Amino acid sequence: MRIAIYAGSFDPITRGHEDLIRRSLELVDRLIVAVATNSAKQPLFTREERADLIRATITNDRVQVKTFDGLLVDFAAREGASVLIRGLRAVSDFEYEYQMALMNRHLAPRLETIFMVPSLDTTYISASIIREVARYGGDVSNLVHPVVAEALRARSGPAARS
Repeated sequence: MRIAIYAGSFDPITRGHEDLIRRSLELVDRLIVAVATNSAKQPLFTREERADLIRATITNDRVQVKTFDGLLVDFAAREGASVLIRGLRAVSDFEYEYQMALMNRHLAPRLETIFMVPSLDTTYISASIIREVARYGGDVSNLVHPVVAEALRARSGPAARS
């Protein structure tokens, strides 16, 4: 069984993330969506809230949602994963993702990284832009699952409800 991990902060999960999850399932038998803590970011949602939003959004039996701390390669080893899925929206993503893939290969030579580009209609979507639009009351309903849109409205404060 080929197990892959799609790791990220998913703050929140977007239609772009959903696209990569759905398409990843064409390549692997099981996908673990791994919600990480990124110490460089101030998340809008807690790690458990982000995991719960993903579970509400993705209802495929071949997808599991888990949280983790520490190195991704260690988590992958514990889960028996042989593949990491990474999304590349723009050329600017490539340098960072390439460096991470090389470090992961150094730490775990048998762990492969697959880079996937988003569908054309989701290329411009990023969680940080979604949070910003929601913060000021903009309509994000076509960019995220309805459960996520409601969570953003509830979390973003009065500006989002006006």
